[in-house]
Amino acid sequence: MGQVRVIEIHENITAANDQAADLIREKMTRQGTFFVNVMSAPGSGKTTTLVALINLLKNRYAIGEMDVDIKSSLDAQKVADAAGVPSIQIHNGGLCHIDADMTARALAEYDTTGLDILFLENIGNMVCPAEFDTGAHKNLMLFSITEGHDKPLKYPVMFQESDVVLINKIDALDYFDFDMDKAEEYILARNPAAKIIPISAKTGEGLSDVAAWIEEQVREIKAAADKLR
Repeated sequence: MGQVRVIEIHENITAANDQAADLIREKMTRQGTFFVNVMSAPGSGKTTTLVALINLLKNRYAIGEMDVDIKSSLDAQKVADAAGVPSIQIHNGGLCHIDADMTARALAEYDTTGLDILFLENIGNMVCPAEFDTGAHKNLMLFSITEGHDKPLKYPVMFQESDVVLINKIDALDYFDFDMDKAEEYILARNPAAKIIPISAKTGEGLSDVAAWIEEQVREIKAAADKLR
């Protein structure tokens, strides 16, 4: 029987991505910009939630947004029009994720100097985006009640990698067989440190709690930037 040589490359790829991500984080920290990666399945309400959050925060902070999609610029345009902040569209060549190298190339085209907050709206996918460090300070994910409370059991990595989990569309709880207690139990089983905030991007319920969390992160990044100067 012929011999087959097996070459392990995943670790090296991950290590290179992690190094690139660390450089992005250092850059964003030094300039005092809180960089947050927003992930979810398609249709969970990322763009609507971002617009609502930006409108809550934009009078106090300079905010930018980068949107990742395979094609079109619909979401980036929606943020620019509805929230009135600078937004750019990233086309990722048909991939199901964006990694640190792609993020760095996008940042090279987008002047983030002077921004207090930068949102990265990752591509809608419950698997790939969670596997690549983008260089963001924090990962925020949404999953909606329309997806079912068992999502943390089916897609564990995204929940494990997320600092904050927003359970969206709670205004429709009466119409879906969704168990909030079970959802929170499953999330915390995957990630005991996760902060869980039920929200409705449509009615605004819970968004002030999300905004408060973001403001806390901004203060921490500004303090870190001051120490580095």
